Amino acid sequence: MEVKIDTSWKVVMNQLFAKTFVQNLFAFVRDEYAGTKVYPPQKDMFNAFNHCPLDAVKVVILGQDPYHGANQANGLAFSVNPGVPFPPSLRNIFKEIETDVGKVFPPDGDLTRWADQGVFLLNATLTVREHEAGSHQKKGWEEFSDEVIKIISDQRENVVFLLWGAYAQKKAALIDANKHLILKAPHPSPLSSYRGFFGCQHFSKANEYLVAHGIKPIEW
Repeated sequence: MEVKIDTSWKVVMNQLFAKTFVQNLFAFVRDEYAGTKVYPPQKDMFNAFNHCPLDAVKVVILGQDPYHGANQANGLAFSVNPGVPFPPSLRNIFKEIETDVGKVFPPDGDLTRWADQGVFLLNATLTVREHEAGSHQKKGWEEFSDEVIKIISDQRENVVFLLWGAYAQKKAALIDANKHLILKAPHPSPLSSYRGFFGCQHFSKANEYLVAHGIKPIEW
């Protein structure tokens, strides 16, 4: 499978791409795209990397699985294509932003505008079969995304990691807390958002940290 990924990432990920588990993963994914309906579209699979070069990463937000409905997933965690109704978790993210920094709800849920500012929106699993949640889990994507988190931790400084929910919070073990800011909160899903995601103020806290380190804040 040809990997079309930003040069800044490719340089540091060449060794990762050469690993046997990644080769096996890519072979599986290639066959899935050829034989069934998979999201996001193959051209969008590495959108998070292509819109946010490694040397531009300011904030990392971790998701778990891409959306598995038609026209939803666009390769960025929590993001949906323009014209698609806001999924519940994304709606709650926008609610918290409105409360935290006073930014009103955007016209659409396409988070490309964040990615282009340095928000790296990484799903643990980068692909999924249509209408089959979790169908590409335990195929190698989780190990792949863990390696990406370690690359960011090692190669960059003063990055804000937003870890929402128990799954994402386990990734804190991969991050050097001495040179990055790790913020944790419950997941923004309706099942857990009222247990502390609402009121976490992660968006203002991230920007305060960036500004304190001479980095341009994010226009959420």
